[in-house]
Amino acid sequence: MTTIKHTIFAKTMICAGVMAFTHSVAQAQENGPPDEVTTWTFQPAFDSSDAGWDNGLIPWIEAVEEATEGTVQIKLMPAGSLTSGSEAFMAAAAGMTDGYAGWASVYGGDLPEGMLAFGLAMGANSPEEAWEVMWGEDYRVGDLVQEAAHERNLHWIGWTDQGTNAMFTKFPVEKFEDLAGKKMRAGGPQALFHEALGGTAVSMGAGDIYTAIRLGTIEGTYWDTGGIDDMSFDEVVDYAIQPGWNPAQHQETFVNLDAWNALTDWQREQIEGVFKDTYFETSQLHADQVDIALQSLKDEGGEVITFSEEEVERMREFSINEVWPKVAETSERNAKGVEIFKQFMKDKGYY
Repeated sequence: MTTIKHTIFAKTMICAGVMAFTHSVAQAQENGPPDEVTTWTFQPAFDSSDAGWDNGLIPWIEAVEEATEGTVQIKLMPAGSLTSGSEAFMAAAAGMTDGYAGWASVYGGDLPEGMLAFGLAMGANSPEEAWEVMWGEDYRVGDLVQEAAHERNLHWIGWTDQGTNAMFTKFPVEKFEDLAGKKMRAGGPQALFHEALGGTAVSMGAGDIYTAIRLGTIEGTYWDTGGIDDMSFDEVVDYAIQPGWNPAQHQETFVNLDAWNALTDWQREQIEGVFKDTYFETSQLHADQVDIALQSLKDEGGEVITFSEEEVERMREFSINEVWPKVAETSERNAKGVEIFKQFMKDKGYY
C-alpha cells in the first residue's frame, strides 16, 4: 500500500514538474524573443542624401534591431525603389511596404494630424518642449496622431526633431511680411503658413527643388536647416532665415498596423521602449548638423539672417491667430490638438 502511494505521489510530482516546465517555457516565449525573425521592408519619402536618413532613420532601425535581439530586421530602401516618395506613405498604409518615414503632412497628405507631429508654426522651440506637448501627461497631443494613424492602418512608431524648418531664399527676409507675393516650394503645413502670408506655395518633389531655384521657377524653399547642404541648396540660395517659421520641425516613422499587430507583445514592448531614447538621440544629431549646414551656406557666399526677438514674437502671434486655425479646420482631432497647443503656449508664457 505504501509503495502504491509513493508511486502515485512520484508520478504526480513528475506531471506537476512537466507542467511547470512547460508553463515556464511558454512564459519565456511570451516575455522574451520569439524563435522566428520578422523582416520588414521600409521605404521612406527620401533617399540616403536626406539628413533624415543617417541622422533619423538609421539610428532608430539599429535601436529596434538591438532591442528585439535581432528578431525584427528592417530592410531600408530609398525613395523610388518600390514607389515614389509622394506615394510611400499610402504604400505603407496599404501594406505594399511595411513602413514609412517622412512627413505625413507633406508627402502623402492623407493624415492631416501629421501636422501636429510635424510641429505647428512657431509652436515648440526645442525637442524638450515638443516632447512635453506631444507626450507629457498634461497634454498628450500624440495620442490624437496615433488614433488617426490607426484609422489609416498605420502605427506611429518613431519620431525625430530635425531642428528649424526655415526659409532659404534668393531674396532677403527681414520681417515675415517680406515673404508676401513670393513663389516658394512649400508643402502641407509649410504651404498653410506661406499662403497665410500672401505668398504662392508651389508643390514639387524634393529632387526638383534645386533645379527649380536655379532656373528661377521658384524663389526659394522651406526646408530643415540641417539638411540644406545634403540637398546642395547652399549652392543656389542666397539667404537662410533663422529661426524660420517652425523652430522644431519633425519627421515621423510609421509601420503598417497589420505588420505591427503580427509581432509578439514582447517585440512591440521592446520597440515602444526605444521611442523616447531615439527621439532625443536623433534630435541631437540633427542639431549638431545645423551649424555645419549654415557654415556651408556662408562658404558659398550666402548670408544668414536672424530675426530679432520682437520679430519672432510678431510671427508667433501671427501664426497662432492666422495659421493655427487653418490647421484646426483640417480635422476634428487637429482642432482639439490646436487647443491643447494653445494651452501649452500659455503655460510656457508664450501666448
